[in-house]
Amino acid sequence: MADELPMLVNQCLAGDEFSFSRLIERFRGQVYGLCYRMLGQREDAEDATQETFVRVAKNLHRWDPERKFEPWLLTIAGNRCRTKLSKRKRRPAHFTLEVPIADNSEEVRQGQQMAEEINLALSGIRAEYRTAFQLFHFSEMGYAEIAQSLEVPLGTVKTWVHRARREIVTKLQNRGVVCAQKQ
Repeated sequence: MADELPMLVNQCLAGDEFSFSRLIERFRGQVYGLCYRMLGQREDAEDATQETFVRVAKNLHRWDPERKFEPWLLTIAGNRCRTKLSKRKRRPAHFTLEVPIADNSEEVRQGQQMAEEINLALSGIRAEYRTAFQLFHFSEMGYAEIAQSLEVPLGTVKTWVHRARREIVTKLQNRGVVCAQKQ
């Protein structure tokens, strides 16, 4: 499957619309997932996903086949999300967590509350920290892959992920969601 990606990209570059549709289908879920985790709103995530693929169509010729496609693609998606987030700063943050309710059990309710609290905590940290954290934890990318994707040193990525974790925990502690650990 990975071997067919360069061929698919070449077909897209040759103007084959069906191939571009296949490329979108292949990566849409991954891009949407990242956008939703970064933006916290379904409509914004859908817009960012669409904008990402528009950018991909315009810049596909710039992708280096010697490098992995997914980090390049997810970097574009992350940039689209950061742009939306910077525009959103002028308005109050509004998060709608869309988690389907399987039943009304206490565990489901607590899980939804925790997810909402984590989204809220994530929205309040620096964009670089949030992006690195989300790529590491949600997109399951390695530190080196994130460094390459974001074009920053490896140590910077490790620092950003660590600081994101620390800030999220502090925010959750300040809100009384989790208890502070005694050292």
